[in-house]
Amino acid sequence: MAILIFFTAHWFLSLFSQTFFQHRYGSHKMFVLSPFAERFFYLMTFFSQGPSFLVPRAYAVLHRMHHAFSDTGADPHSPHFCADPFRMMWQTKLLYAGLVRRTVAPPPDFAKDVPEWKALDRFADSLYTRVAWGALYFLFYWHFASSAWLYLLLPVHFLMGVIHGAIVNWCGHRYGYRNFSIRDKSRNTLPIDFLMMGELYQNNHHKNPNKAHFAVRWFEFDPAYPIIWLLNRLRIIRPALPSRSSS
Repeated sequence: MAILIFFTAHWFLSLFSQTFFQHRYGSHKMFVLSPFAERFFYLMTFFSQGPSFLVPRAYAVLHRMHHAFSDTGADPHSPHFCADPFRMMWQTKLLYAGLVRRTVAPPPDFAKDVPEWKALDRFADSLYTRVAWGALYFLFYWHFASSAWLYLLLPVHFLMGVIHGAIVNWCGHRYGYRNFSIRDKSRNTLPIDFLMMGELYQNNHHKNPNKAHFAVRWFEFDPAYPIIWLLNRLRIIRPALPSRSSS
């Protein structure tokens, strides 16, 4: 039971950090954080993502490229230009690594106004740090796992952020329905969106990329939005000033 609780907590905390901090805040600036709150959620992202931590600057640039070039040959992760999810994510990994190491220059203004904490990024992105996270997870399983098959969950912990990205970018542009006819092939993959905290409302999001609430129709529910609403009520976040153009 402890393993399943830990796995579920890691899945949703990691996913919340990605959708709230890296995506809705870092990539789109849908709301405003104070410097203290930004550092707090930056640290939360590091601790919740662990060995699959994604550097927010590189994440934001990739995501802005995805919107600007969605489902074209210049899209960093379009399923319509890759034979399978593995090749799509390998292509994304190569570009991501170049952005992290700054051997690849982002398009003009795509790295503007993104969260960045260079010291933490260097530490979190280190191979030694990732291996240390993996060792901590293994020790937790060694102490609490009641069956050998539970160790099969460990690779999911190690690749959590990558798995989330693969599900969203592959399924959200191939399967489901469309509320809006727009130039890309984005779709809403409703049956499994509860596992992805709103991230699979891709068609809704690509239609209104700076809107913090991803659900549109009466039967759609964005699990991350009530948390955003509560943080706004508590004045931990504030609404963004009228909107910047979509990236």
